[in-house]
Amino acid sequence: MALAERIVFQPFVRQGAVLRAGTPILCPNVDDARRRIEKIRSGILHVAGAVVVRMQVDEEIGDYGEPEYLERIGDVPGHEDDD
Repeated sequence: MALAERIVFQPFVRQGAVLRAGTPILCPNVDDARRRIEKIRSGILHVAGAVVVRMQVDEEIGDYGEPEYLERIGDVPGHEDDD
């Protein structure tokens, strides 16, 4: 089994009143993903919200480990009441 760590920046956008997942971005490391979060905080990147997720994957057999949520900002499905 060839496990690899994947760091994903998942933005969310509003389409009218509906919150939808944008295009996920595979990041080379956690720092790169956190820089994207900082762009939202500073107003450079305009999205409704985003999460940064780290997980172990074995793409050869399609096995994905439990996601570890490293960062969250703004409106994210299932977390709207946390802010």
